[in-house]
Amino acid sequence: MDCRHGSAVGLVPDTMAALNPNSHEPRWLQFTLIGLAIGFLGLFLILPLAAVLTEALRKGANAYWAALTEPDAFAAIRLTLITAAICVPLNLIFGVAAAWAIAKYEFKGKAFLTTLIDLPFSVSPVVAGLIYVLVFGAQGWFGPWLAAHDIKIVFAVPGIVLATVFVTFPFIARELIPLMQAQGSEEEQAAIVLGATGWQTFWKVTLPNIKWGLLYGVILCNARAMGEFGAVSVVSGHIRGQTNTLPLHVEVIYNEYQSAAAFSAASLLALLALVTLVIKTVVEIRHRREVERLATLSPEPPRLVTANAH
Repeated sequence: MDCRHGSAVGLVPDTMAALNPNSHEPRWLQFTLIGLAIGFLGLFLILPLAAVLTEALRKGANAYWAALTEPDAFAAIRLTLITAAICVPLNLIFGVAAAWAIAKYEFKGKAFLTTLIDLPFSVSPVVAGLIYVLVFGAQGWFGPWLAAHDIKIVFAVPGIVLATVFVTFPFIARELIPLMQAQGSEEEQAAIVLGATGWQTFWKVTLPNIKWGLLYGVILCNARAMGEFGAVSVVSGHIRGQTNTLPLHVEVIYNEYQSAAAFSAASLLALLALVTLVIKTVVEIRHRREVERLATLSPEPPRLVTANAH
């Protein structure tokens, strides 16, 4: 009786392990959940992307290329790239500085600073654009002074850059803060004790430890900067060939019933998103491999040695 009971008890774990060594759920449930996830992604992600690419190439490659090289589209692409090229380095500097201050030091207002970094996540981009209009617009706080000195912020490139910086500055900081908090400051303190300067400590100790998180944050920040619509739409003024970024250009020509040209420009944004996704995946893979490599180099824990009495 005891033998049969022991066999039954041992059979249950073996059967579950045969279904899936990493889970106690049956295979049909796992396959159902995976199928639902793939179906959801296919319906709401892959299918729309395929539709955009199909509509963009519906009139042929020549029409596709012409839609991307016409003056207004080219100006929108150039402005999008310029905005990203300005915003990403600014957010890089701010993100590293803010993460360093929050993770390495204790000071009054630290919690308030962390809250401010999260502010763009809770404020609508349209509201952010309206804030800049109220501050720098013709009837805003600094509007008369700016007009008197012939300085244009709103409805010009500086306003687009400011609005984009506002909606993107949390990305790098939010990637680095938990990473630097988890790493602590022991290595930096050791380097300073050994005679390293502040810059040497940053370049030789801190930066190598945060490089993958920093690169990941830069990728996300760049993707958001190139695809931002709401805040930029408010401050741009929709001046064709001057203040329309690529997302705004897509809206303008689509409203003018130029669907093929609109889908052509939208496909470029989709391709940029796919490239960003590929780079993000490569960064994650390399980061994981480096973590695994460092784990193999760590000293092994002492083994428990047992000896038989006989």
